[in-house]
Amino acid sequence: MRYYVIAGEASGDLYGAKLLEGLKSEDAQADFRIWGGDLMEAQGVTLIKHYRDLAFMGFVEVAKNIRTIRRNMQFCKADILQYQADVLILIDYPGFNLRIADWAKKQDIRVFYYISPTVWAWHRSRIKQIKQSVERLFVIFPFEPEFFQEHDYAVDYAGHPLLDVVNDFEKNLDFRAENGLSDLPIIALLPGSRVQEIKRMLGVMLQMLPRFPEHQFVIAAAPAMDKVLYEEILQESGFPLSERLHLVYNQTYDILSEARAALVTSGTATVETALFNVPQVVCYKTNFLTYQIARRLVDLSHIGMVNIIAKKTVAEELIQHELNPERLETELGRILEAAHRQRIHSDYAAIRTQLGEAGVAKRVAALMYAYLND
Repeated sequence: MRYYVIAGEASGDLYGAKLLEGLKSEDAQADFRIWGGDLMEAQGVTLIKHYRDLAFMGFVEVAKNIRTIRRNMQFCKADILQYQADVLILIDYPGFNLRIADWAKKQDIRVFYYISPTVWAWHRSRIKQIKQSVERLFVIFPFEPEFFQEHDYAVDYAGHPLLDVVNDFEKNLDFRAENGLSDLPIIALLPGSRVQEIKRMLGVMLQMLPRFPEHQFVIAAAPAMDKVLYEEILQESGFPLSERLHLVYNQTYDILSEARAALVTSGTATVETALFNVPQVVCYKTNFLTYQIARRLVDLSHIGMVNIIAKKTVAEELIQHELNPERLETELGRILEAAHRQRIHSDYAAIRTQLGEAGVAKRVAALMYAYLND
């Protein structure tokens, strides 16, 4: 079969790579054309667009780049028609993918959606859109099947795909030596995978260096980002790389496997950090207008996915003006204390149980292939 797959962000690339692996095991004749990243391309498929050219964050950023988005949309439609796919598989990235789904439905192209748009948090109007244009929706959170059932829409749930990624991880025993790290305990800095996120989050995270002198800090650099971006932020912040500050690419899981604590930009990384049992502070800051719009639309008491899953505050969230050096110092100090760590580890164990068992991508791939042959 011919599969056209669209993932527009780093997390989608991560999940997509595992899904492609699963589909190849189900379908020996599988042919792929994808929008994604390095991990998906490593599966030996044809990469058409890289997510680093697609990920625009927030209402204002989308508005500024609307012409580029429209060009990408037109190119995508023409490319799908030329490829003559048997199925269009959309992975997260709802602002773009839902529009493509609507169009594809009108072209009589089968549409599968992997990782639901967060309609349970906001944009509930999209539920009707999903029901009309998406043939099968494959969700990744344990509360989603019940939510969609309330809206008379049956979905498939096979667990959270991060379980596969973390389960397959093999720790590099020489990680510290290879990256020039000392024996000091590590505080991991995960500032995000988009340019806007990194610029807003990393500067304030770096200000923890002089406040925690008995620790070393390791920045988990996004694989698609140019080193110049990080160098500029380090220079502007006045914290050059040193024996206590390191920049490491493509080794986020090795960093987390060694970390004592982590400062994490809200998103998929909060769940990854939890699965590695690392106490964390969730950080988030966007431009003023985007934040004001979002706070009026989002129907959630938390923004960190790890907290949304737990339905309580497992990791403290510092949002907008609360993400400042003083608050960050306080919360980082708290998660380094033994009493708080014990409680966090207990909550993490409960979250992991909720997310299911490994083998998620393989189960999803099997379901997709079965539906396509039904």
